[in-house]
Amino acid sequence: MRTYINPDKNVWSDILKRPLFDVSELYGKVQTILTEIRKNGDTALREFTEKFDGIKLDSIVVSEKEITDAEKQVSADLKEAIALAAKNIEVFHASQQSKINKIETVPGVSCWQKAVAIEKVGLYIPGGTAPLFSTVLMLAIPAQIAGCKQIVLCSPPDKTGKIHPAILYAAKVAGVTQIYKLGGVQAIGAMAYGTETVPQTYKIFGPGNQYVMAAKQLVSMNDVSIDMPAGPSEVLVVANETSNTAFVASDLLSQAEHGADSQVVLVANNSATIESVQAEIATQLATLPRKEMAEKALSNSVFIVIEDTKEQIDLINEYAPEHLILSTKNYSDISEKITNAGSVFLGELTPESAGDYASGTNHTLPTNGWARSYSGVNLDSFIKKITFQEITKQGLLTIGPAIEKMATAEELVAHKNAVTLRLKEIQ
Repeated sequence: MRTYINPDKNVWSDILKRPLFDVSELYGKVQTILTEIRKNGDTALREFTEKFDGIKLDSIVVSEKEITDAEKQVSADLKEAIALAAKNIEVFHASQQSKINKIETVPGVSCWQKAVAIEKVGLYIPGGTAPLFSTVLMLAIPAQIAGCKQIVLCSPPDKTGKIHPAILYAAKVAGVTQIYKLGGVQAIGAMAYGTETVPQTYKIFGPGNQYVMAAKQLVSMNDVSIDMPAGPSEVLVVANETSNTAFVASDLLSQAEHGADSQVVLVANNSATIESVQAEIATQLATLPRKEMAEKALSNSVFIVIEDTKEQIDLINEYAPEHLILSTKNYSDISEKITNAGSVFLGELTPESAGDYASGTNHTLPTNGWARSYSGVNLDSFIKKITFQEITKQGLLTIGPAIEKMATAEELVAHKNAVTLRLKEIQ
């Protein structure tokens, strides 16, 4: 753990650097796999699944029987928890639906937008160190609310050729239409290009390792859109003398256990708070099953003392954290001034875990500073907006001459003629 006391602004970017990876060979390897999938379809999918997941599958399609069997394996308590989370996610995302607002820019010129669902979306759900069934809810529920006709889910099989039962159950609850036993680059390639078995989708969502992220970026250049650029998960927690340091430590550890490349940042207005949090981390860390992974993330963690509240806000907005937790009594003094963050958690009773699972907000969020320009996944992520315009005789008489002058100035004569011919007809 690295600790800094009132560091100058000119070193903030160095202090807060995200973990770096050597990707010099990564994109070439991923592109080779994608090219093979585009060329050989299902045959390539089966070969890469055997190579990377260690299982030879007769079929990559998840059958109805497998979904039924999986449902039986999920405990009643977990089903109840999933139901609560699903309801809250549905309520929050349904509230984001927009109404058509038809306006007249001038008399006789009407303009409006219509929200239309993306017809086919692909969801990638990791199944490696943790089966992220919660991400199924976060992605499939807004897709269903938006009205997507095909919701395709891919998740890697285990060594027995199965997908974790909680993932399959969540998929059923959330309205997924098709499920495939595909992981890694082969899943992204299948959903981007389509194969004999897997339908091509128009937009791909979901987290993954660096190979999955590289595949998403490569296919997004020419073939399909993606939710957002992404990197390892991260949290920035703000604490002070009013904070419950045990709560703060638990928030930092909940992020650290995601993976060794997760980034954990604590900003406090005094050294005593940081020392207390560090002691709590040591106590809580000892009991964690994923202790070793969390320790690796914590080895790159950053603890910063910044006494001035305005400077704290400046640092937060410069860093643009995926998750921002204001674990202080005076959180409102800071929250309204935040301009760059994926999701903000206010007060000591609002842990990141709430947003990760059951409060209703979405946990698929921009990382690596992309919160400066990207939103997290929301209902709009699954729709496109088409503009309409309708012009009457009065409207064309009003704006037609301006169009003619502008087209002439740009030397686009055909554009001018399209208006001139109509004006001659109606005058």
